[in-house]
Amino acid sequence: MLSNLAESNPALPTRAKGPLFYLVFLWGLGGVLALFGRALARLAPMAWQPIADGTLSSLHIGLYAAWVVFNAYAEGYRAFQKSFCPRVVARAYHLASNPRLVHALFAPAYCLSLFHANRRGLTVAWIMLAVIAALVWLLRITPQPWRGIIDGGVVVALAWGALAMIVMAIEALANRPRPAKMNLPNT
Repeated sequence: MLSNLAESNPALPTRAKGPLFYLVFLWGLGGVLALFGRALARLAPMAWQPIADGTLSSLHIGLYAAWVVFNAYAEGYRAFQKSFCPRVVARAYHLASNPRLVHALFAPAYCLSLFHANRRGLTVAWIMLAVIAALVWLLRITPQPWRGIIDGGVVVALAWGALAMIVMAIEALANRPRPAKMNLPNT
């Protein structure tokens, strides 16, 4: 527990936020939200297709509903809202408060912990990126209605995550980011 507290949001500056702060903060979060938006735009039509063309049997409808509920809880709430989004917002806030040129230029990747993170953070971020890329590739060869069912759950989780990130970003700008493990080096 003490290690969690020690790693949660090191002293963040309370000085006035200038234009550079907002530019870096919004670039970091905007880049991450753009990735979410792109995925949502590509997956939503595939998720809707089996519903629209009526190819879902009663079994498929039950599986679709169960998968959406499961993903809303497991991915949307537990993974995105409780872990990923607070970390991304806290890293964006930290970077905006302590800007470095290279970090600021690549702020979306910084916010995703793809660089300038501790060993565990880097490992998790890069493994997750590889797993997501592999799953996207596998999903492309999955036939309907199964692809639509899987995409339906992913769309709900991504939408939940995007909304949670926006709410947390507004909270951070109004006050301070929520405590989160930022996975910064030397923590």
